[in-house]
Amino acid sequence: MKDYSVQKLRNICLLAHGGGGKTTLAEAMMFNTGVLDRFGKVADGTTTSDYDPEEIKRKISISTSMAPCEWLDHKINVIDTPGYFDFVGEVMQGIRVAEGAVIVVSAKSGVSVGTEKSWAYAKERGAARMFFINKMDEENANFNAAYDKMLDIFGNSVIPFQIPIYEADKYVGYVDIINMTAKKFQKDKVIKSDIPSDLTDRISQIKNSLNELIAETDEALMEKFFSGEEYTTEELQKGIKVGIADGTITPVFCGSAYYNMGVKELMDAIVSFMPSPETVKVKAQKVGKDEYIEINPDATAPLSALVFKTIADPFVGKISMFRVYSGTLKADSSVFNSTTERAEKIGQIFVMRGKKQIPTDKLIAGDIGGVAKLAGTNTNDTLCDQANKVILDKIAFPDPAISMAVEPKAKGDEEKINSGLHKLQDEDPTFKVSNNTETHQTLISGVGEQHLDVIVSKLKAKFGVSVNLVNPKIPYRETIKKKVKAEGKHKKQSGGHGQYGHVWIEFEHGDTEDLVFQEKIFGGSVPKSYHPAVEKGLREAIVHGVLAGYPVVNLKATLVDGSYHDVDSSEMAFKIAAKLAYKKGLPMASPVLLEPIVHVEIYVPEKYMGDIIGDMNKRRGRILGMNPMDNGEQQVEAEVPQAEMFKYATDLRSMTHGRGHFKLWFERYEEAPAMVANKVIEEAKKHMSEDDDE
Repeated sequence: MKDYSVQKLRNICLLAHGGGGKTTLAEAMMFNTGVLDRFGKVADGTTTSDYDPEEIKRKISISTSMAPCEWLDHKINVIDTPGYFDFVGEVMQGIRVAEGAVIVVSAKSGVSVGTEKSWAYAKERGAARMFFINKMDEENANFNAAYDKMLDIFGNSVIPFQIPIYEADKYVGYVDIINMTAKKFQKDKVIKSDIPSDLTDRISQIKNSLNELIAETDEALMEKFFSGEEYTTEELQKGIKVGIADGTITPVFCGSAYYNMGVKELMDAIVSFMPSPETVKVKAQKVGKDEYIEINPDATAPLSALVFKTIADPFVGKISMFRVYSGTLKADSSVFNSTTERAEKIGQIFVMRGKKQIPTDKLIAGDIGGVAKLAGTNTNDTLCDQANKVILDKIAFPDPAISMAVEPKAKGDEEKINSGLHKLQDEDPTFKVSNNTETHQTLISGVGEQHLDVIVSKLKAKFGVSVNLVNPKIPYRETIKKKVKAEGKHKKQSGGHGQYGHVWIEFEHGDTEDLVFQEKIFGGSVPKSYHPAVEKGLREAIVHGVLAGYPVVNLKATLVDGSYHDVDSSEMAFKIAAKLAYKKGLPMASPVLLEPIVHVEIYVPEKYMGDIIGDMNKRRGRILGMNPMDNGEQQVEAEVPQAEMFKYATDLRSMTHGRGHFKLWFERYEEAPAMVANKVIEEAKKHMSEDDDE
C-alpha cells in the first residue's frame, strides 16, 4: 500500500442488524479494489473479515475486523463489526475509531432493532452516517417500505441519493438523484439509461427535498435555493459534505453486496462525501491535569494513538490494534503508554486485512494498524510521545448482564482454564472472569448467552480445554429469630490427661452481620483464658448453618455459665464445647434462610412497560418506581431476589425485541419465603447426603 495524506483517508464502520450483509459488503469493496482475486462468501466461510474459526462455524461476525482498500486514490479503512447484540463491545471498538458509518439495511426485513441501535451508536459518537439498502436482488425486497420506515424513525435528514429501477419485478439499476441520470447493471459494468417515466415525479420531489437540505448548510446556498437558482457542482458537493458531517443529511444508497451491484457507487460516495480524519476534532486530557487539549490530526504533530482492540492470537501472542490520532507511529521506535505510565518498545507495525498482516514502516495521523507483543498495553490505553503526555477518551463498554459458573470437564484442567479465560478477558472488555471464594466457583460474565457460548468454544479451540456452563450457586445466608440458651459439654477420659470443656451460651439475633460475642460469667465458672477459645469455636461453627449449611449472620452469642477442670480443661476442649452448644441451640432458635436481594434498573421503550412489570411480579420483584428518561425510554426500578435473575438478559431481550437493557447490584439479604426456603434446604440436604455417600 502506498502512503496517503490525512486528507485521503476514510475510516468507515459498517453497522447493521445481524444478517444485514456487512461482511459481504466489505468483501465486495475489497474485490472491487483488486486486493482480492476471488469473492469470498459467508456461507462458505471464505470471507476476509470473518476469519475466526468460530465465525466460520457459526456463519456470523463475532469480532470487529479491518478491511483496508484503495479506491479513487484514497485509502478506505473498512471496519466490519458484528450485528448480533451479544458482541456490542466489538461495535463500540469499531465506531470509536471511525469518522463515518455505513448502516446496512436489508431490503427484505427493513429497519430492525439493530438498525436503530446502529444509528444510536453512530449518532452518539458524532459519526457521519449513510444507509445502504442491501439485498435488492432478493425476492420480497422492498426499497420503499424500508425507506419509509427510516424516514419515520430517523427523521427528515434521511434522503435517497439513488432510487431503484425494476424491470419485470427485478432490480436492474438505479436513478442517480444528484446528477439526475439513470444507470443499469450489465454484468460487471454500469451503462447509461433513460429515467423511467413513472419515476420522474418522485425523483424531482426528492431532488427538491435534497436541495432544501443542502440550502440549510450555508446562507448563500439558502438564498440561491429560494430564488430558484441551480447549485454549481462544487456547491452541491460542498453542501452535501457539510450536511453529512453535521448529521443534517443522511444519504440512502441501494444495491446487492452479494452480486456486487451498487457497491462501487457507494464507494465513490464514501470518498466524495464522508469526512476525512483531518476534519474531525478530537480532544485529549493532559496527564496529571484537569485540562483538555485539542489534538491536531497532522502527521508532523506529537504522537497520540488509542489502542482500541486486543487480539489474543495463540501463535503470534497479543496483537494491539490502534488508531493514530496525531503524529506518526514508526516501526522499531519507543513510545510512552500514558495509561500505565510505562515506556513501550514498538517492533514491526502492520496493517491488518482480516487475519493477514501487511507490514509497513509507519502509520500517520488518521490511520489504523496493529503491533504485536506489547506486554504492558491493553485496550483503551493511549500511546504518545514521552514529551507530550496525553490520554485519549476511553471506549465506554457495557457491563456484563449474565453470569454462569464454569466447571472443568476433565480433572486437573483448572489452571489451563484460568489462564485461557484471562487471555480471553484481555481480548474482550465486555467479558469478565471472577472467583467466588464463598461458593468456590469460577464465574464468567458477558453480554448474553451466545456471548458466553462463544467464549466456551474459543476456550476449547484456542487453549484446548473444555468446560460445562452451570447456573451459579446462590450465596444464601442463615440467621435466627428467637433467643435460646444452650449447653455444650465436651468430656473425654483417655489414659493420662482427659479433655473437659463446659459452657452455657445464650444465642439471639444480633444487630450486625458479623458475630457479636460477649461474656457474662460470674465467679469464674469459665476462666477468662478460655473465653477466646469459646469465641473461636463459634466463629468456626457459623461458617455452616444448621438449616442448609450456609453461613450464619446477625448472631449474638453470650457466654453465661459453664465449668472447668484444673487438669483436663484446655482451649481445644472449650472450642469443641462452644460448637456443641451452637449445634444444640440454633435449631431451637427459629432459624431462617436469608436470600440475596438485588437492585435492578431496567431501561425500556414505553410500550414494553406492561410486560416488564408483569414479569417482575412473576419473579417476586418489588417495583420501587418508574421514571421517564430523556431519550423517550422509561426506567423501572425494582428489588428482586437474585435467584430469579439468572437468565434475565435473555428474557428481557426477548420481551423487548432487543430494545431493553438493565443493570443490577447487590442490595441486602431478606428472609426467604417458606416455599423457597424449603426447596433450598431440601436441595442442600440432598447434596450433603451425596457427599456423605462418597
